[in-house]
Amino acid sequence: MSESYDAVFVGAGHNTLAAALHLAAKGWRVALFEQAGVAGGAVKTGEYTLPGYRHDWAAMNLSLFAGSAFFKAHSADLIKHGLEFAPVAHPFCSAFPDGTWCGVSTDLAATTARIAALSPQDAETWGKLCAGFGAEAPHLFGLLGSPMKMRAIAYFMLKTLRGKGLGGSLDLTRFLLQSPRAWLEQTFASPRVRAMLGAWGMHLDFAPDVAGGALFPYLEGMAGQAFGMVIGKGGADTIIRAMVAAIEARGGRVETGATVTRILQQDGRATGIELADGRKIHAKRAVIAGVAPGALPKLTGTATDFDAKLAEFQHAPGTMMIHLALSALPDWAAGAELQRFAYVHLAPSLDQMARTYQQAKAGLLPDEPILVVGQPTTVDPSRAPEGKHTIWLQVRMAPGTILGDAKGEITATDWAGAAEPFANRALQILERYAPGTRAKILGQRVVPPSELERDNPNLVGGDQVCGSHHLAQNFLFRPVRGHADGSTPIKQLHLTGAGVWPGAGLGAGSGYLLAQKLTGK
Repeated sequence: MSESYDAVFVGAGHNTLAAALHLAAKGWRVALFEQAGVAGGAVKTGEYTLPGYRHDWAAMNLSLFAGSAFFKAHSADLIKHGLEFAPVAHPFCSAFPDGTWCGVSTDLAATTARIAALSPQDAETWGKLCAGFGAEAPHLFGLLGSPMKMRAIAYFMLKTLRGKGLGGSLDLTRFLLQSPRAWLEQTFASPRVRAMLGAWGMHLDFAPDVAGGALFPYLEGMAGQAFGMVIGKGGADTIIRAMVAAIEARGGRVETGATVTRILQQDGRATGIELADGRKIHAKRAVIAGVAPGALPKLTGTATDFDAKLAEFQHAPGTMMIHLALSALPDWAAGAELQRFAYVHLAPSLDQMARTYQQAKAGLLPDEPILVVGQPTTVDPSRAPEGKHTIWLQVRMAPGTILGDAKGEITATDWAGAAEPFANRALQILERYAPGTRAKILGQRVVPPSELERDNPNLVGGDQVCGSHHLAQNFLFRPVRGHADGSTPIKQLHLTGAGVWPGAGLGAGSGYLLAQKLTGK
C-alpha cells in the first residue's frame, strides 16, 4: 500500500519548504522529497574548503527572507526551531581601479559623505531619494508581493492611482520599464555612484541596458540604506534547518537523497509521485513541483502547448563560485574600511558590466568578469576559526556553454578544462584590488556553472536565479502567461520556485503565495 499525504512536494528548496510549512500550519499532512543529500537547494552551507570554515554554497543574503510576508507569518515558529540572523550595518560597497570606493551603510551621514566626495549633487539626490523611499516602498513592495492575477493587479493599480494620482502612476510605470543605465544616468552625475548601484542589476540578469531593470538598483540602494542587510548566523542554511525542523514538528516529512522520476496522474489530475526506488507516494490534494520550468514536462510525460512554452523558458548566464579560507581579510587598496562591508563589488563601470554580460550571452568567457566579494566573517565570526576568515566569491557572468574566450587565452570549451584558468583570472582581479590576498589563501574550492547544475538541476547552466527576469519573462509572464500563480493544466499539480512569480531571491514569495491560494488564507 502506498503512503498518502495531503500535499506531496518534488524538491525541498526554500520555496517548497515555505509552502509546506504554511500548509502544515493549516493542518495539511505534507511530505517533501529532495534528490540532493540535504534540503535547501541553492541555500546550503558547508565546510567546502577546510574543517571549521563554513561557506554558503550559493545564496548568502537573507534580507528578502527576513523582510518577507512568509517570515512575518511564521517567525515565532522558525525562531523557536533555531533560526538566527546576523544583522549587517555595512551592506555593500564598490571599489574602483584608481583606489577610490563608495559604499552604503545604515548611517545616512556616512553614506552621504562618501557620495559627496564623488559628487555633491549626487549626495543631495541621495538624500531626496531616501526621504521619499517611505512613500514609494508600499507601492513597489505591494507590486512585488502581489499575486499576478487580474483582480490583484487591478486592485494594485487602483490603490496606486489613489495614492500617487495619474501623473505619479505614469511616472512609476515609466520607471518600471526603464533600464538600469537609463535611470542611473538621469538620476546621478558620478559614474562611480552609477556603477555602485548598477552592480545590483547583475545579480538578477539585468545588465545596464536591459529594460525593466531600474527597479533593482533603486531598491537595493534604498533598502541597504534604510535596513542594512541580513545574513544567517553560522550560515544561510539557518533558514533551511529551521523550516525543516518546524515542518517535522508538525508531523511533516522531509526526505533527502530521494529522486522523483514521475508525477502520477489519473483523469487529468495529479495523484502523487513515483521515486527512483519504485515507491509511489499518493497526494490527496496537491502535488507541488519545485523544479525549473523546463523540467516539469519530463516528470509529467506530457507534450501540450503549455509544456512547449515551458521548454522555451530562458535562463540567465551562469555564475562561478569560488570559496576561500583565508588567514586574514583582504587588504583592500581602497582602504581598510572596506573590510567592514558584507559585499564588495568589483564592477568598475556600467560599460564594463554591459560588455561582460554580452560576452557571456555570446558564450564567451568574459575578459574581465564582474566579482561579488562576500565577507561574511566580518559580520559573523562563527563561520571560521578564531582570527581566520571565509570569502564568498561570485564570478559574474559565466556562460553555461563555452564557445570561446573573449581574452583569447583559455582554449578549453568545457568547464572541466576552463574552470581553473577562469578562476585564476577572477583571483587576479581580486589581487589587483586587494594585493596579497592570494598569499592568505589557506584553502580554496572552485565551483563552475556545470557543478552548480549537477548539484542542483534547477540552476540550468549555472543560472542562480532560475531564469531570466526580463520583461517578457516576468510579472504576468513568469513562467508562462496565465500561470504566474504556479497553476498547470493538470489539476492539483502546481509549480513553484524561482521560475514562478515573483521569481528569484530568498523572499519565499512563490511558495508562500501558492500555499495561501491552496488554503484560502
